[in-house]
Amino acid sequence: MSEAPSSDVPSLRSVGKRSIVAAALFGALSLAPTVGDIGGCGTEPEELSSARYGRARKNLECERCRECSLGSNRCRRACDAKKEPEVVLPQTCRPLVHDGTVCLRALLALSCDEFAGAVDDRAPRTPGECLFCVETSDAGAVSFVTDASASGRD
Repeated sequence: MSEAPSSDVPSLRSVGKRSIVAAALFGALSLAPTVGDIGGCGTEPEELSSARYGRARKNLECERCRECSLGSNRCRRACDAKKEPEVVLPQTCRPLVHDGTVCLRALLALSCDEFAGAVDDRAPRTPGECLFCVETSDAGAVSFVTDASASGRD
């Protein structure tokens, strides 16, 4: 006598598009570090590639914009294949792969309302996990923390 499948266990068909996109982004770009890959325990930290991170973030933002039915200028730019990614790393910024991974995961975890705030054209509310670039003046004083994406462009 076979038992009916448990309704608590999701079927392969019920796996959301968001989960598939997330797995593809993180798997294809190999952004997920293993324990110690952030420069701890005697391992070498791996510097984040601005180009790879930019492409991954642009793709993720486009997918989230579509998923949440958002039409901001930033969403249109993210989904425009002709536009380059809007990631700008300040000269003094040296983020690690781990920083980029944490940011992408934070963007993926936002509700649609929270994500709408992150891609708002007038006053984007960037998740703290994406504020990994500290800009400094020539004198070495920290002036402000910025998101690695260039927001506010039309």
